[in-house]
Amino acid sequence: MRPVNETPTAEHVPGDLLTLEEWAAMPEDDEGELVDGVLVEEEMPDLTHETVVIWLAATIRAWVFPRRGFVFGSEAKFAVAPRRGRKPDLTVYLPGCPPLPRRGLVRVPPDVVVEVVSPTARDRRRDRSEKAGDYAAFGVRWYWLVDPARRSIDILALGDGRYDPVVTASAGVLGDVPGCEGLLLDFDALWAEVDRLADVEADDGER
Repeated sequence: MRPVNETPTAEHVPGDLLTLEEWAAMPEDDEGELVDGVLVEEEMPDLTHETVVIWLAATIRAWVFPRRGFVFGSEAKFAVAPRRGRKPDLTVYLPGCPPLPRRGLVRVPPDVVVEVVSPTARDRRRDRSEKAGDYAAFGVRWYWLVDPARRSIDILALGDGRYDPVVTASAGVLGDVPGCEGLLLDFDALWAEVDRLADVEADDGER
């Protein structure tokens, strides 16, 4: 590990010790989240993951933009604790949210955080346990866990410092989304979009 405040290098790597400000100032090509002051690897998204993220972002934005809310993607950096920084797949600020910064670290808890669960056991544990604890402590009101492998969504509500499940859905149209009156989530359409991807293994060899 490189110590905090060492002369900056061209890039940071997992295991580096960083402050939140140093993490926020990392180049865009440097990946990772900050856990107890240590840079850690993020999960590597595949096209299924990205299809779900883009579909949800488009659907939520079409609903929240006319209401003067916001939806942000996975490169926004949130200071969830003094030595912890997270980059959720999607974040939503509902109408009437506090002023948000144009750049730099975000210290205002979003109303909704969305994580698309990756298939590995490590990433499932990170999304369902570690990140849930961070977002609850940060004050995020609603935590959505979308699991493409199980074709399900769990919507959890913050209460007494932890999340409790309030809605689980997998098919059809969900029209009663907690905290998001008027938002419709058509899961049949979402999974149909995922099914457009070819069921083939990635070719890691050179062409």
